[in-house]
Amino acid sequence: IDTVDDLPDAKKVKKVIAKLGIVGDHPSFAKVLEKAKKLAQYAVPIIILGETGTGKEIFAKFIHLLSNRASGQFVPINCAAIPEALVESLLFGHKKGSFTGATNDQLGKFDQADGGTLFLDELGELPLSMQAKLLRVLEDGLVEAVGDKKPHKVDVRIIAATNMDIGLAIKEGRFREDLYHRLHVGEIKLPPLRERRSDIPKMAI
Repeated sequence: IDTVDDLPDAKKVKKVIAKLGIVGDHPSFAKVLEKAKKLAQYAVPIIILGETGTGKEIFAKFIHLLSNRASGQFVPINCAAIPEALVESLLFGHKKGSFTGATNDQLGKFDQADGGTLFLDELGELPLSMQAKLLRVLEDGLVEAVGDKKPHKVDVRIIAATNMDIGLAIKEGRFREDLYHRLHVGEIKLPPLRERRSDIPKMAI
């Protein structure tokens, strides 16, 4: 979207919706779209809750493209697909020689998203130790690459998503309550398609 910043607000939203192929006007869906549009204007962390297939990444992109970070990178990462041993290196990067196989310096996802948005899908699958490190980044904006003893500042907007029952995960000790509250500054709950059946025919067109 090259000239989206020059468009009036309503046209800008319409253009982003068309770009992302978002379809639906059911009241529950329109409500979350409106909330996402409002949250996009503020540089706060956001957590998107919803079942698999409800479009969490699409909503994250929608927020990114309507924000003042639209010219920056949108960097998605599926936390459930990362081997536990590689999570820290992938998120924060590593220095050459910091572990076996680290033959070069490697930028992490936070550095790749500097000035833009980092989308952490299936956040609930992150190990508790990494949840603690993520919380620290949210609090002070500093990341430390594996093998580097000096942290550095990044300017990244975090949008996280999960399909898990957060309340239950917190109760069972699988998700940090303090991290949830730090992300809960902005929260969007996406309705499943079965609750917006009037939108199904529109999607089939």
